Amino acid sequence: MKKHKVLVTGVAGFIGSNLADRLLAAGHEVVGIDNLAYGRLEQVPKGVDFRKLDIRSEDIRPAFKGVDVVFHMAAKNDLVACQLDPVETMSINVHGTANVFEAARRAEVRKVVFSSSSALEEGEARLKGFYAISKTACEAIAEGYRAAFELNYVLPRYFNVYGPRQDYRRKNPPVVSALMIKVMKNEAPTLYDNCEENKRDFVYVDDLSDFHLLCLDDDRLNNRLFRLGTGVSVSMKEVWEAVKKVTGSKLSPVIKPHSVHDTPTVTLADITDAKKFGWSPKTSFEAGLKAQFEYLKKEFAAGKIV
Repeated sequence: MKKHKVLVTGVAGFIGSNLADRLLAAGHEVVGIDNLAYGRLEQVPKGVDFRKLDIRSEDIRPAFKGVDVVFHMAAKNDLVACQLDPVETMSINVHGTANVFEAARRAEVRKVVFSSSSALEEGEARLKGFYAISKTACEAIAEGYRAAFELNYVLPRYFNVYGPRQDYRRKNPPVVSALMIKVMKNEAPTLYDNCEENKRDFVYVDDLSDFHLLCLDDDRLNNRLFRLGTGVSVSMKEVWEAVKKVTGSKLSPVIKPHSVHDTPTVTLADITDAKKFGWSPKTSFEAGLKAQFEYLKKEFAAGKIV
């Protein structure tokens, strides 16, 4: 495999830091950008040329010099927080993405891999949310830079990503982290009465990294959209049962009525296109949950989860 100089935005975050680990292990040179608003400096792998920068600032441009491929992972992605602050959501996600593509264009980067979201495929109600609106705009920005400047892109739409370093510190943590933290605190988790109909396609973070590594050298992926999941939907009830098994918990969940605005949603990734290029998810849900629980147990023991 050819060695590349690669830039990762959001390198101190969940997906970005895991990707940086894999890139370094494969022998690539990695430049990392993060303003540490959401990411954690301790998660930036040793060996990354780290720059504490905001993707909205023109100060990022020197970091792109000599870079072959950019992986743009930085975003505001807590759906509830995005809905409460649409201006900041658009500033980070839309303005920030346009600034990353502009920096890439000026530096003559070969391609930008932009992390999009399955929120764009979860029904009309979700599409009206500010997070999905921002991601729709970002996908249009990618195509705009290709059309205007011949800057190649790859658009992976992530489904529900889980695994070590998932951001449990958010006010509204992702469901897997939320359930596991309840177990570690010996507190009954909350499920809602639509938990059997509310289903998600969960994909393990390292399986995403497999796809990202393909993007480096396979130009057949350029200027295409790929849905990255497992092709299997798991209900929230089944998620709890799987977490219960992995953690050995004896707790029983508290079942509450769901909000009238909380329409049950089923996400299911059609991964046909990604599989045509040699990618497929390898990690079973149970194995991925075990890895995430081991990570969270260490965080809990270190006093980082309160």
